[in-house]
This record gives sequence, structure tokens and C-alpha cells, in this order.
Amino acid sequence: MRAKKSSDLISPTGLIKLMTHAMMGAALGLAFSLTLILSNPAVAKLLDHGGSQAAIIFALTLVTTFAIGATLTGVVFILAEDKQS
Repeated sequence: MRAKKSSDLISPTGLIKLMTHAMMGAALGLAFSLTLILSNPAVAKLLDHGGSQAAIIFALTLVTTFAIGATLTGVVFILAEDKQS
């Protein structure tokens, strides 16, 4: 019977992998929000009428959402990778 090894998720390498996934998600969220603002006139007009902070709040909301989603996806990938080895 094999000894039970700890998950790669708890190690420093696992945390670095999770931070990498979070940063990739944040970058994708920022790119998506800026593309959406620049390419869709309806969104730009809506944000223009929303006040001075509306575009920043809109971008930060998408960045946070994408970062959380990418981090959770990273957890699934690391755990699946851990099961295979």
C-alpha cells in the first residue's frame, strides 16, 4: 500500500501556480473589459453617463470575476494533475 502524499496545491509550487492562474485571469478580464468598452458604443455610452468612476468599477468587476474563475479552474487543473501522477 502506498503512502499518502500531500496535495501539490498546499506546497509553495502550488501556490505559485494558483497565483499564475489568477494573474492570467486578471489580464484576460482587463483585456476583455477594455475591448468591450472600445468596440461596443452602447457600453461606452452607458459608462459615459455613469459618472467618472463607472469605467473603473466596470473594469475592476470584470477583472475580479475573471481572476476568481481562473483561480478556481487552476485548482481543478492542479488537483487533476495530482491525481494522474
